[in-house]
Amino acid sequence: MEKEKISNGEISNLGVTDLELIITFSRVANGLLKHNVMDKPQILANLEALIDDPMPYALKKGGKFKNLAEKVIELRKEGKFVKQQRSVHELKKEIANFPVYGVENIEPGALAQMRTAIQLPIAVAGALMPDAHHGYGLPIGGVLATRADTIIPYAVGVDIACRMCLSIFDLPADSIDAKQDDLKSLLLNNTHFGIGSETKSHYDTTLFDRLEWSATKQIRSLKNKAYKQLGTSGTGNHFVEWGELNVSEGALDGVPSGNYLALLSHSGSRGFGGSIAAYYSEIAMKKTKLPQEAKHLAWLDMNSEEGQEYWIAMNLAGDYASANHHEIHNKIAKAMKLEPLMRIENHHNFAWKEQLADGTEVMVHRKGATPAGEGVLGIIPGSMSTPGFVVRGKGNAESINSASHGAGRLMSRSAAFKTIKRDLVAAELLDKKITLLGSDLDEAPMVYKNIHTVMAAQHDLVDVLAKFQPRIVRMADPKERPED
Repeated sequence: MEKEKISNGEISNLGVTDLELIITFSRVANGLLKHNVMDKPQILANLEALIDDPMPYALKKGGKFKNLAEKVIELRKEGKFVKQQRSVHELKKEIANFPVYGVENIEPGALAQMRTAIQLPIAVAGALMPDAHHGYGLPIGGVLATRADTIIPYAVGVDIACRMCLSIFDLPADSIDAKQDDLKSLLLNNTHFGIGSETKSHYDTTLFDRLEWSATKQIRSLKNKAYKQLGTSGTGNHFVEWGELNVSEGALDGVPSGNYLALLSHSGSRGFGGSIAAYYSEIAMKKTKLPQEAKHLAWLDMNSEEGQEYWIAMNLAGDYASANHHEIHNKIAKAMKLEPLMRIENHHNFAWKEQLADGTEVMVHRKGATPAGEGVLGIIPGSMSTPGFVVRGKGNAESINSASHGAGRLMSRSAAFKTIKRDLVAAELLDKKITLLGSDLDEAPMVYKNIHTVMAAQHDLVDVLAKFQPRIVRMADPKERPED
């Protein structure tokens, strides 16, 4: 098979026209490619950035592009390789209307970020969910539909395919009190939290037989890490918890009305997804220049090599995130010698190829938003002491078939440590009969919005089918750096 190369044409497309300089660029680029130092999209992105501004590369001691940057600087001093102004994509002058659910409870920073996002030249439609708060690029709780041939890594999010998963067991809810020690042990023995946390035994590793794990150099380099972290949950707002699930009559097929023992988990694609997000976000920001306030909304062209690579990696991260949850739920179910009556799950940091109500094909980014197409089941959690809800989407076109992904934060983590008192948290947990394993003040119930207010703001978006009340909550140990 012919080895991959970076052609002279690809280099000249970056703005290099002098033949001698093209040869020099080619020698450096293909040398890096040959020795597997970087892959092709990363090399081209760095070359493009170097042409724009060689000084950072020239100053980097031992940098791979240092000699090349010094050559460019030398030529410019001689007036031979004049810097070409890279075009900056201008934002739309007018801000298109977009629906905001629960606007009275959304911070100004999140609204400002959504207004910037809707001004992107590739933006088609947007919506802001009632749990929205400030994030990178697109706010958490933001939904953005862009042209179908574009995708924005930061509008998907750093924790690609962060996900909810619920298993309903045919045991009464009061099992939580009757068998509390056993249920605590099941969580402690079958969950793993923390940055870099790994598992030594697996339930099902067939996901790693997929061809996509060999699709790109970036994916291949992360496969071993992903394997070791299969079945782990990370830090921040990620959790695995037992709770009481109250199911309404006729709400869930195959599950009679009543109160059940249920297992709920929240986490994503771990180090694999985080590395993919960082890698392609960097490439997007180097290739797509935007005004400062919109720089984190840089997109990749879906017709480009890097766009296709990200699409493959993102979808693989989605399946991997699902497998992570299944590992936890299946291990616990096996230890209980009991199959769940039903399992419900959904992503909330992802991009989907969809159609708007008028038939326009778009890329829908839901960053901290739950898919809520007509009849689609999903889970919207509250906090460690407040209920979450199993919902069915109504297919509301105005919200781009979306709903909130939780209650949403009221305050930053640093503010939580400064203002929240431990005795008040302890009193709240005691009042709600919550047993907490791990966590710290930055995930206290008080840092979140009122989940009932959030649900009331989206009654046009979802129907509530069941209510989940947390009782035994497992999270990362205190002081672990959050990665949600």
